[in-house]
Amino acid sequence: MSKDNETPEERRERLRQKELENPSSSMHGSNLSDLVGGLGWKGTGIIILVLIIAVVIFAVFFR
Repeated sequence: MSKDNETPEERRERLRQKELENPSSSMHGSNLSDLVGGLGWKGTGIIILVLIIAVVIFAVFFR
């Protein structure tokens, strides 16, 4: 498949594979998009919900 006809998911995977060939381009070889891409929408929603709850707890108790 040519670069013009590839889906966004294929493009992300191609760029991720290219980045893995040159790991010095990122600090640890992975980033947030790898995490979110691996979790799916339910896992991403849970992480967002946990972050919101943590911010509210912090604001209530450490203000």
